[in-house]
Amino acid sequence: MDIDRIAAQSQPYLLSLFRFVTGLLFFHYGVAKLFKFPPVEMFADVTPLSLWGVAGMIEFVFGGLLMLGLLTRFVAFILAGEMAFAYFIEHLPHSFFPVVNDGALAIVLCFACLYLASAGGGPVSLDALRRPTLVRG
Repeated sequence: MDIDRIAAQSQPYLLSLFRFVTGLLFFHYGVAKLFKFPPVEMFADVTPLSLWGVAGMIEFVFGGLLMLGLLTRFVAFILAGEMAFAYFIEHLPHSFFPVVNDGALAIVLCFACLYLASAGGGPVSLDALRRPTLVRG
């Protein structure tokens, strides 16, 4: 078996899976911030109109859209910006080093979303269903 051939054939479907899991992470954080489930001490005092509450709303709605693969490029671009903003206002002031300031996840999610903004949602997405099919003649 040729590993390059297998990898090339599975790449579009792994892109869709990567998009879904990335969206699920955002959605999960949004649920924790807005609905206090699961109960997380650091999100206990988050109110809807606070900075963290607005971030939770963005993560909840846009994470859901990312899971569905709807408006993937736009949604991923906004989420990448949110994570960059989160890193610079929440993590970087504590230390330059991500391992010290707990900002590694924000960095990874930022660049994951930048990739998705470029690559799109993959074949298993609502975006793919909305795309008109080419008629060959």
